[in-house]
Parts: sequence; structure tokens; C-alpha cells
Amino acid sequence: MSDVGIYVHVPFCLTRCGYCDFNAYAGLDHLAPRYVRALLAEAGLAAPAWSEDEVVSIFFGGGTPTTLDVADLKGVLTHVRDRFVVRDDAEISIEANPDTVDIAKLEGLLAAGFDRLSMGAQSFDRGVLEALERVHSPDSVRRAFVAARAAGYENVNLDLIYGADGEGLDSWERTLEQAIDLSPEHISAYALTIEPATVLGRKVQTGVVPAPDPDLQADMFSAACDLLRDAGYHHYEVSNWAKPGYECRHNLGYWERRGYIGLGAGAHSFRDDRRWWNLRPPEEYMGRVEEGALPLGGDEHLEPSDAYLEEVFLRLRILQGIPSSWVDADRVLPFLESGLLQEDDGSLVPTERGMLLLNELVLALAGN
Repeated sequence: MSDVGIYVHVPFCLTRCGYCDFNAYAGLDHLAPRYVRALLAEAGLAAPAWSEDEVVSIFFGGGTPTTLDVADLKGVLTHVRDRFVVRDDAEISIEANPDTVDIAKLEGLLAAGFDRLSMGAQSFDRGVLEALERVHSPDSVRRAFVAARAAGYENVNLDLIYGADGEGLDSWERTLEQAIDLSPEHISAYALTIEPATVLGRKVQTGVVPAPDPDLQADMFSAACDLLRDAGYHHYEVSNWAKPGYECRHNLGYWERRGYIGLGAGAHSFRDDRRWWNLRPPEEYMGRVEEGALPLGGDEHLEPSDAYLEEVFLRLRILQGIPSSWVDADRVLPFLESGLLQEDDGSLVPTERGMLLLNELVLALAGN
């Protein structure tokens, strides 16, 4: 049996942040009961094609899954366990906005089987949160984290974003230090990217808000590498750090090109170099499932050259590296000399400086 993951998408949010390009919606909470029924139905439709695979991770993301009631989340998780072959020790993650959880809800989620909690902290600087249009405060993150510990959570991730308008290196370092002080098992730190179709993207295009400074973001990345390393976190993927043994099994599945099943509006699936995705609008997604059909919105088959390029990119991204034999020595030498790559037991692995230029490295190493 092949190891696979399941991703369950919940598209509902309290508000839609200006930088967000995910398939998420505010003001659609009235659709939640119908949407939950659609998730249950889709799981039943999808499961037969994966009967020979073993699920090692399940990830509820969004959106904000914790806008749903615990009973609904537990019902979906139980249904997924019943329909798929799920390993007893599977990692079960759920994303949460700090303002959508309290100790009672967290106790309920843990009892339901969600043993890994991923909270969108983004920053501990109130001004940065306002620039990102986040509705929670730094104190909300601290309260939610304390509540998670009190509820019994022993595997918590904090998501952080750096490079928002008005954020300086000092502010970012304070955010990192405050995150470290909470001592989560896992920290994700992402450089803010501007997506043209978002509210923030339009503000940048019209000059209302400046685009992130790439040089400052590079310094912020270096600060994260230094501070998190000194605090005992292992840098196992470009944007992810974990205490030993707490690497996110589900996300590693994406980066290692294992198969995965996507349930919910806009969710993606992958197997054997084929990638497909569900209809994005929740109403269209639910309507298709209610007709008894899988809600396919599109698909693509990777050509061998594209699959190879993706393999190289993902191996470098998780610092696994690629065998030195895959690349001509003459092509590699400049990157070794410039300190962007290093050789490790017959593999070429990016340095932390090299991670900042990962796309360029991949094209130089694997491109024609």
C-alpha cells in the first residue's frame, strides 16, 4: 500500500484578509450544514479509487476550519476514517484562527482526534496585523496558545508572515522571539507575496501600498534562520522549522510527491504525475456532489520533463538535495563556489543563502 494524505478544505472565514489568495469566503456561514453534507458525500465518492492506499495524515485547512462546530468537524473526520484506510497513528491536523477557539472547543477537537493544531498567528506586532487586515490581536494568539496547552495539545504550529508594509527587521525579530518564548513544536515563517487578484495586490498595483522589499525580506529570512536555530528548531523546509520529531508529516507528503486526496471546494489531488482539482465556488462544488458526481474542476498530466523539474525543486526545498550525479559538474561548480550549494554525502543541498534563490537554482541545475 502507498502512503497518502487527505486534505479537507473548509472555505469559511470570519473575514477575508487583503493578502489572501486562498479559496476562502466571509459571510457564507449559512452554507455550513449543506457544505458538511457535501464533504461527507464526496468522501464516499472518492474513497473507492484509493482503497489500496494507506492514509498517514489528514489535514483540515481553509479558510478557517474552526468556524465549524466541533460536532461537524468530528463527524467529517469520523466519516473519512470510515471510508478510507487510515493508519492508527495518522497525523491529524487542523488550522485555527486564534479568535475561533477557546479551551472548551480545543478540548473537544483533541478528543475528536485532531492531535495537531496549526494557528495563524502571523505576527506579534499589532501594526503588522493591521497591515495584513488580521482581526485578531497579539494577546489573542497568546490566550489561544495557553488554552491549547491547557486542553492537552502537545503538537502546536504557529504560522508567521514577514515583509508586510511598515514591518522592519527589529519588529520581525521581536515577533520571532515572542513565538519562541511560547515554545511551540513547529513554526512556519512565510515571506509575504503579492497576488494580483487580491485586495492587497490591487493596492500595490495602484501605489497605495508599497510592494515588499526583497532585500529586507532576505534579511528577515536570515534572522529567522539564526534565531530559530539557536532556539533548537530544525530547519527542514524553506519556510518550516520544527523541534526534533515534530516535522509536519502531511506537508512532507506534498514535498516528497506522495499521493494526496483533496476533499472540498477547490481542493487538489495528486497521484502518478496527474494533478486534479475540485470546482472552486462552494455553490458549484456542492451542487455537483449533490448530483452524485465527483466535483472535478480540471486536471493536468505532468510531462516527464515537468515531473523531473518538480522533483528537483521539491528535493531542494526540503533540503533533501539531489544526487550529484544528476547534474554536470561544470554546471554545479559556480554554485558551490558562491556558497549557494553544498555537497553532503553525494548530494547537492542548498545553503540558507541558496534557499533565497531556489527557483533560479532549480532552473540552472535542471533546466535545458
